[in-house]
Amino acid sequence: MTALRIAAIRLLCPDPAATAAFYAAAFGAAVAADGSRVALGAQTIELAPALQTWDGPAPSNSTAFQHCAIVVTDMAAAYAHLRGIAGWTPISEGGPERLPAASGGVSAFKFRDPDGHPLELLAFPPEAVPPVWQGRSGLVLGLDHTAVTVADTERAVAFYASLGFHVAHRGVNRGPEQARMDAVDDPVVEVTGLAPPGGGPPHLELLCYRAPGSILKTCADDSPLATRIILAGSSDTDCPAHDPDGHRLLSIADRI
Repeated sequence: MTALRIAAIRLLCPDPAATAAFYAAAFGAAVAADGSRVALGAQTIELAPALQTWDGPAPSNSTAFQHCAIVVTDMAAAYAHLRGIAGWTPISEGGPERLPAASGGVSAFKFRDPDGHPLELLAFPPEAVPPVWQGRSGLVLGLDHTAVTVADTERAVAFYASLGFHVAHRGVNRGPEQARMDAVDDPVVEVTGLAPPGGGPPHLELLCYRAPGSILKTCADDSPLATRIILAGSSDTDCPAHDPDGHRLLSIADRI
Protein backbone atom coordinates (compact mmCIF):
# COMPACT_ATOMS: atom_id res chain seq x y z
CA MET A 1 0.00 0.00 0.00
CA THR A 2 1.12 3.54 -0.67
CA ALA A 3 1.58 5.94 2.24
CA LEU A 4 -1.33 8.17 3.18
CA ARG A 5 -1.49 11.54 1.46
CA ILE A 6 -3.98 14.34 0.83
CA ALA A 7 -5.15 13.56 -2.69
CA ALA A 8 -7.57 16.47 -3.11
CA ILE A 9 -9.74 19.03 -1.38
CA ARG A 10 -13.45 18.82 -2.15
CA LEU A 11 -15.52 22.00 -2.20
CA LEU A 12 -19.32 21.94 -2.26
CA CYS A 13 -20.67 24.51 -4.72
CA PRO A 14 -24.16 25.76 -5.59
CA ASP A 15 -22.99 25.88 -9.24
CA PRO A 16 -19.79 23.86 -9.81
CA ALA A 17 -19.42 25.11 -13.39
CA ALA A 18 -19.45 28.73 -12.23
CA THR A 19 -16.96 27.91 -9.49
CA ALA A 20 -14.65 26.22 -12.00
CA ALA A 21 -14.85 29.28 -14.24
CA PHE A 22 -13.83 31.51 -11.32
CA TYR A 23 -10.80 29.33 -10.47
CA ALA A 24 -9.74 29.29 -14.12
CA ALA A 25 -9.99 33.08 -14.38
CA ALA A 26 -8.48 33.93 -10.99
CA PHE A 27 -5.66 31.36 -10.83
CA GLY A 28 -5.27 29.88 -14.30
CA ALA A 29 -6.59 26.55 -13.01
CA ALA A 30 -7.04 23.74 -15.51
CA VAL A 31 -10.66 22.55 -15.56
CA ALA A 32 -11.50 18.87 -16.13
CA ALA A 33 -13.62 18.10 -19.18
CA ASP A 34 -16.59 17.18 -17.00
CA GLY A 35 -16.12 20.25 -14.76
CA SER A 36 -15.85 18.13 -11.61
CA ARG A 37 -12.38 19.32 -10.60
CA VAL A 38 -9.75 21.96 -11.16
CA ALA A 39 -5.99 21.59 -11.04
CA LEU A 40 -3.74 24.17 -9.39
CA GLY A 41 -0.30 23.01 -10.44
CA ALA A 42 -0.09 19.35 -9.46
CA GLN A 43 -2.81 19.63 -6.80
CA THR A 44 -6.52 19.00 -7.24
CA ILE A 45 -9.65 20.70 -5.95
CA GLU A 46 -12.82 18.68 -6.52
CA LEU A 47 -16.10 20.51 -7.10
CA ALA A 48 -19.35 18.86 -6.04
CA PRO A 49 -22.93 20.19 -5.82
CA ALA A 50 -24.04 21.76 -2.54
CA LEU A 51 -27.64 21.02 -1.64
CA GLN A 52 -27.86 23.78 0.95
CA THR A 53 -27.36 27.49 0.31
CA TRP A 54 -24.62 29.39 2.08
CA ASP A 55 -25.83 30.75 5.41
CA GLY A 56 -23.06 33.31 5.93
CA PRO A 57 -19.33 33.26 6.61
CA ALA A 58 -17.55 31.58 9.49
CA PRO A 59 -14.96 33.86 11.09
CA SER A 60 -11.30 32.81 10.99
CA ASN A 61 -11.39 31.61 14.61
CA SER A 62 -14.44 29.35 14.14
CA THR A 63 -14.00 25.59 13.95
CA ALA A 64 -16.30 25.79 10.90
CA PHE A 65 -13.49 27.65 9.09
CA GLN A 66 -11.18 25.88 6.63
CA HIS A 67 -9.10 27.55 3.96
CA CYS A 68 -6.89 26.49 1.06
CA ALA A 69 -3.54 28.27 0.62
CA ILE A 70 -2.47 28.92 -2.98
CA VAL A 71 1.24 29.59 -3.58
CA VAL A 72 2.09 32.56 -5.81
CA THR A 73 5.50 33.82 -6.87
CA ASP A 74 4.61 37.53 -6.89
CA MET A 75 2.03 38.69 -4.36
CA ALA A 76 1.57 42.14 -5.87
CA ALA A 77 0.90 40.69 -9.32
CA ALA A 78 -1.38 37.94 -8.01
CA TYR A 79 -3.40 40.41 -5.94
CA ALA A 80 -3.66 42.85 -8.85
CA HIS A 81 -4.93 40.06 -11.09
CA LEU A 82 -7.44 38.90 -8.47
CA ARG A 83 -8.80 42.43 -8.14
CA GLY A 84 -9.76 42.26 -11.81
CA ILE A 85 -11.92 39.16 -11.25
CA ALA A 86 -15.50 39.58 -10.05
CA GLY A 87 -17.31 37.69 -7.32
CA TRP A 88 -14.86 37.23 -4.43
CA THR A 89 -14.97 39.02 -1.06
CA PRO A 90 -12.04 39.91 1.21
CA ILE A 91 -11.32 38.51 4.65
CA SER A 92 -8.04 40.34 5.18
CA GLU A 93 -8.40 44.03 5.90
CA GLY A 94 -6.38 46.34 3.68
CA GLY A 95 -4.89 43.91 1.20
CA PRO A 96 -1.95 41.49 1.48
CA GLU A 97 0.05 41.38 4.72
CA ARG A 98 3.76 40.67 5.19
CA LEU A 99 4.00 38.76 8.46
CA PRO A 100 6.96 39.28 10.81
CA ALA A 101 9.97 36.97 10.57
CA ALA A 102 8.82 35.30 13.80
CA SER A 103 5.67 34.24 11.92
CA GLY A 104 7.56 33.00 8.87
CA GLY A 105 7.94 36.28 6.98
CA VAL A 106 5.41 35.21 4.36
CA SER A 107 3.06 37.53 2.50
CA ALA A 108 -0.56 36.46 2.63
CA PHE A 109 -4.04 37.58 1.70
CA LYS A 110 -7.23 35.81 2.76
CA PHE A 111 -10.53 36.06 0.91
CA ARG A 112 -13.64 34.07 -0.04
CA ASP A 113 -14.49 32.75 -3.46
CA PRO A 114 -17.99 33.47 -4.87
CA ASP A 115 -19.39 30.48 -2.94
CA GLY A 116 -17.91 31.63 0.39
CA HIS A 117 -15.02 29.12 0.51
CA PRO A 118 -12.07 30.75 2.31
CA LEU A 119 -8.85 30.96 0.29
CA GLU A 120 -5.39 32.40 0.85
CA LEU A 121 -2.80 33.75 -1.54
CA LEU A 122 0.60 32.84 -0.09
CA ALA A 123 4.05 34.09 -1.15
CA PHE A 124 7.24 32.94 0.57
CA PRO A 125 10.20 35.27 1.08
CA PRO A 126 12.93 34.54 -1.52
CA GLU A 127 15.31 33.20 1.10
CA ALA A 128 12.74 30.83 2.61
CA VAL A 129 10.95 29.18 -0.30
CA PRO A 130 10.31 25.52 0.61
CA PRO A 131 12.23 23.09 -1.61
CA VAL A 132 9.05 21.72 -3.16
CA TRP A 133 8.26 25.17 -4.64
CA GLN A 134 11.78 26.12 -5.72
CA GLY A 135 12.72 26.36 -9.37
CA ARG A 136 9.15 26.61 -10.60
CA SER A 137 7.90 29.26 -12.97
CA GLY A 138 4.57 30.98 -13.34
CA LEU A 139 2.49 33.22 -11.12
CA VAL A 140 0.40 30.49 -9.44
CA LEU A 141 2.35 27.37 -8.45
CA GLY A 142 -0.17 25.18 -6.65
CA LEU A 143 -1.90 24.33 -3.40
CA ASP A 144 0.46 24.44 -0.42
CA HIS A 145 -1.90 23.38 2.37
CA THR A 146 -5.39 23.35 3.73
CA ALA A 147 -5.79 24.92 7.16
CA VAL A 148 -8.45 24.09 9.74
CA THR A 149 -9.32 25.97 12.91
CA VAL A 150 -9.27 23.74 15.99
CA ALA A 151 -10.20 24.15 19.64
CA ASP A 152 -7.30 22.13 21.09
CA THR A 153 -4.00 21.74 19.24
CA GLU A 154 -2.77 18.66 21.08
CA ARG A 155 -6.08 16.84 20.68
CA ALA A 156 -6.00 17.50 16.94
CA VAL A 157 -2.32 16.52 16.67
CA ALA A 158 -3.05 13.22 18.44
CA PHE A 159 -5.95 12.47 16.11
CA TYR A 160 -3.97 13.08 12.93
CA ALA A 161 -0.95 11.24 14.36
CA SER A 162 -3.21 8.18 14.56
CA LEU A 163 -3.50 8.46 10.75
CA GLY A 164 0.26 8.78 10.36
CA PHE A 165 0.62 12.57 10.10
CA HIS A 166 3.63 14.08 11.89
CA VAL A 167 4.36 17.59 13.15
CA ALA A 168 6.52 19.44 10.61
CA HIS A 169 6.55 22.85 12.30
CA ARG A 170 5.04 24.77 15.19
CA GLY A 171 4.75 28.47 15.85
CA VAL A 172 2.65 31.19 17.43
CA ASN A 173 1.40 34.10 15.30
CA ARG A 174 0.27 37.36 16.81
CA GLY A 175 0.34 41.09 16.25
CA PRO A 176 -1.41 43.68 14.09
CA GLU A 177 -0.47 41.98 10.82
CA GLN A 178 -2.17 38.74 11.90
CA ALA A 179 -5.19 40.71 13.15
CA ARG A 180 -5.64 42.42 9.78
CA MET A 181 -5.04 39.23 7.84
CA ASP A 182 -7.59 37.19 9.83
CA ALA A 183 -10.04 40.05 10.59
CA VAL A 184 -9.84 39.01 14.26
CA ASP A 185 -9.03 41.43 17.10
CA ASP A 186 -5.76 40.80 18.99
CA PRO A 187 -5.27 37.19 17.86
CA VAL A 188 -2.77 34.77 19.36
CA VAL A 189 -2.74 31.75 17.06
CA GLU A 190 -0.99 28.41 17.53
CA VAL A 191 0.04 27.31 14.03
CA THR A 192 0.96 23.64 13.62
CA GLY A 193 1.96 22.14 10.28
CA LEU A 194 1.23 18.44 9.84
CA ALA A 195 2.87 16.41 7.07
CA PRO A 196 1.04 13.33 5.77
CA PRO A 197 3.17 10.17 5.64
CA GLY A 198 2.96 10.14 1.84
CA GLY A 199 4.34 13.67 1.64
CA GLY A 200 2.91 16.74 0.04
CA PRO A 201 1.91 19.26 -1.02
CA PRO A 202 -0.67 19.81 0.12
CA HIS A 203 -0.10 19.38 3.82
CA LEU A 204 -2.43 20.15 6.72
CA GLU A 205 -2.22 23.15 9.02
CA LEU A 206 -3.91 23.48 12.41
CA LEU A 207 -4.91 26.94 13.65
CA CYS A 208 -5.80 27.20 17.34
CA TYR A 209 -6.77 30.64 18.63
CA ARG A 210 -5.52 31.11 22.19
CA ALA A 211 -7.02 34.58 21.93
CA PRO A 212 -9.76 35.56 21.47
CA GLY A 213 -10.47 31.80 21.60
CA SER A 214 -11.72 29.35 19.01
CA ILE A 215 -15.47 29.45 18.41
CA LEU A 216 -16.98 25.95 18.49
CA LYS A 217 -19.24 25.54 15.47
CA THR A 218 -19.98 22.99 12.77
CA CYS A 219 -21.97 23.34 9.59
CA ALA A 220 -24.41 21.00 7.86
CA ASP A 221 -22.91 18.24 5.70
CA ASP A 222 -24.44 19.69 2.52
CA SER A 223 -23.45 23.32 3.22
CA PRO A 224 -20.97 25.04 0.90
CA LEU A 225 -18.71 25.38 3.97
CA ALA A 226 -18.60 21.59 4.53
CA THR A 227 -15.23 21.11 2.80
CA ARG A 228 -13.81 17.57 2.61
CA ILE A 229 -10.17 16.51 2.86
CA ILE A 230 -9.77 13.58 0.46
CA LEU A 231 -7.24 11.03 1.74
CA ALA A 232 -5.57 8.35 -0.37
CA GLY A 233 -3.16 5.59 0.55
CA SER A 234 -2.77 3.15 3.41
CA SER A 235 -5.94 4.24 5.24
CA ASP A 236 -8.27 4.08 2.23
CA THR A 237 -10.50 1.52 3.89
CA ASP A 238 -10.45 2.92 7.43
CA CYS A 239 -10.96 6.66 7.28
CA PRO A 240 -12.79 8.49 10.10
CA ALA A 241 -15.59 10.72 8.87
CA HIS A 242 -14.61 13.72 11.00
CA ASP A 243 -11.73 15.00 13.09
CA PRO A 244 -12.41 16.07 16.72
CA ASP A 245 -13.46 19.57 15.59
CA GLY A 246 -15.89 18.35 12.92
CA HIS A 247 -13.71 18.83 9.84
CA ARG A 248 -14.68 16.26 7.25
CA LEU A 249 -12.41 13.50 5.95
CA LEU A 250 -13.16 11.19 3.06
CA SER A 251 -11.33 8.19 1.67
CA ILE A 252 -10.56 8.36 -2.02
CA ALA A 253 -11.93 4.81 -2.25
CA ASP A 254 -15.26 5.82 -0.70
CA ARG A 255 -15.90 9.18 -2.31
CA ILE A 256 -19.10 9.57 -4.30
